[in-house]
Amino acid sequence: MIIAAADGSALGNPGPAGWAWYVSDDCWAAGGWPRATNNQGELTAVLELFRATAHLDDELLVQCDSQYVINSVTKWMAGWKRKGWRKADGSPVLNRELLEQLDDALAGRRYRFEWVRGHVGHPMNEAADERARAVAEAYRRGGDIPSGPGWVGECEPATDAADAALPVESAPSEPAVPAAAALADRETEDAALFDFDEPEADWRTLPLELTTEEHTRLVERARAAGLTPEEFLRGLI
Repeated sequence: MIIAAADGSALGNPGPAGWAWYVSDDCWAAGGWPRATNNQGELTAVLELFRATAHLDDELLVQCDSQYVINSVTKWMAGWKRKGWRKADGSPVLNRELLEQLDDALAGRRYRFEWVRGHVGHPMNEAADERARAVAEAYRRGGDIPSGPGWVGECEPATDAADAALPVESAPSEPAVPAAAALADRETEDAALFDFDEPEADWRTLPLELTTEEHTRLVERARAAGLTPEEFLRGLI
């Protein structure tokens, strides 16, 4: 089994952005754009990982801190395709082009996803995050893009990768709170707080007005828990 982490980073969301997948210090790749969203970085990291391993028959375990990516692949994509890449409310699915490419890359592959909390010291996730953010920073500064060696030779996984894995079913009860600088860089879909894709759900709209301070606290607590603001709120209900 190949164990790899995939992550994305956007400074501004949208803004200078990067993606990265990581197996070991000798086996990783990264890239990005002058302007993109965090979700585009997250999706591209997984897409490029599957492309880099397309010649292999090994099962691929993808460690990912984005529930948007995991749910898109494992829960929502089939429904989106049946509806012509539209959500339950009829609106077009965001990032359709990337999702279609990812759907093609997944065909015939043996894989599974493992959700891990971001910014709590998970070695593989931190390594991918650092590389994705380095690309975003390089685009912001106009410097050289650290693209990595790619898939070279056997590309053996890091020796502690299996021990570092955090099962999907369990998570620390009191996750560490990310540093303020990490929170500032780790933008998600904050501006559209309740625009959350889940096409099969029977939704009820609940208008909620928040002060700027309340919104900031919500976003920070959600990120500390490794969730979107929407998922964090639903967990409180």
